[in-house]
Amino acid sequence: MVTPESRGTIVTPAGEVGSTRIEPKGAVATLVVAHGAGAGMDHPFLAGFCRAMGEAGVATLRFNFLYVERGRRSPDPERVLRETWLAAFEDATGRAGKRPVFAGGKSLGGRIASMCVADGMPAAGLVFLGYPLHPPGKPDRLRAEHLARITVPMLFLQGTRDPFARPDLLAGVLKTLGDRATLVPIEGGDHSFRVRGEKADDRTIGAALAAEAAPFVRRVAQGR
Repeated sequence: MVTPESRGTIVTPAGEVGSTRIEPKGAVATLVVAHGAGAGMDHPFLAGFCRAMGEAGVATLRFNFLYVERGRRSPDPERVLRETWLAAFEDATGRAGKRPVFAGGKSLGGRIASMCVADGMPAAGLVFLGYPLHPPGKPDRLRAEHLARITVPMLFLQGTRDPFARPDLLAGVLKTLGDRATLVPIEGGDHSFRVRGEKADDRTIGAALAAEAAPFVRRVAQGR
């Protein structure tokens, strides 16, 4: 039986944003997932990922940042992005009961989640769907200093051709994080996890990543 999606809203200090929940019966954990800079929560990639996570027994909550909700293209200031993330996490925690709550997301969404966790948001773990380690072509501008303050397990799903994360630089950062960080390289994948020569739509690509993310969430949730 397919668990239906449930639409809702989340109240943030700057206004309401839309949300979508998938809560399968007997879920072992909840994963709150934020979208990337260029697409909202209903992008097929994120929808496919969350649907597959639900089928694997992990509840999900995905949400829009305020700028997407209001039809703008440019991301909100960092303060607003963080406030929205914290409100979404609080909403998920209030519904999760005794289930552990994880955080993560695509690119920008995952990075903001990590900043919130570094500053105290009590996620059980982090799942990055393409961490934006640096701007394309600017490997000297690393966005990694705060990761050292994170004490919970982190999963990095990363394309090996991702222009936002040069593999050698990412490996160096993860080495400093020790066993808190797990890297799953997607061979040939770009920032959207598309692989040259392979014809797969975004929904299928997102769903495939759940095959790596769900076991990680289950393992951490069960304390193994």
